[in-house]
Amino acid sequence: MTGERRVTAAVVLRGGRVLAARRAKGQKNEGMWEFPGGKVEAGETDEKCLEREMSEEFGITGRTLQHVTDSRYVYGAQGESILLCAYVFEWLAGEFELRVHDEIRWVNARELMELELSPADVKIAAKVGETLLF
Repeated sequence: MTGERRVTAAVVLRGGRVLAARRAKGQKNEGMWEFPGGKVEAGETDEKCLEREMSEEFGITGRTLQHVTDSRYVYGAQGESILLCAYVFEWLAGEFELRVHDEIRWVNARELMELELSPADVKIAAKVGETLLF
């Protein structure tokens, strides 16, 4: 098993709904829904990582706000352990361009839990549904 990798996830809220993104064909976890984000690079804070990743993945700018929750998950076949750290992300500018995802949806709490979520995102989705969505 390799060492644990720190990864961030954006919880983008709009009108009582949250952003869910589906991984495109050819991507790791293709076809599964997730809170977008990515790997924290050496010397980078979680906040800066999330702002960079949202720009790279969608071409949008925003800022990282409060921490929501963490989810630790080990992907069996790969033996890769990740610590997924979720934060509320405020979308400030830009239109969403799909670069590593093939679809995005704004969903309510019930719809979120009905999606085929990446395993590491399930705990975060439950917390978001309980505390941030009404």
